[in-house]
Amino acid sequence: ISRMAGSSYGSYKSVKDLIAVADAAGRPAKPRTTLYGQVPEERRRAAETSDGHLPELLPVLGA
Repeated sequence: ISRMAGSSYGSYKSVKDLIAVADAAGRPAKPRTTLYGQVPEERRRAAETSDGHLPELLPVLGA
């Protein structure tokens, strides 16, 4: 997950991957902000649509 936050190390998990991990653990998957608040519906839809991947048109840092 740290790679999702921009770190060079760690592992990447897509939105679908994170939901699958929660399901396998018998836990609900609930998106939250960094302060554990509710995520606006617009942001939830954007995350589900992209599945956690940045659009191809954005430059990749360090590339």
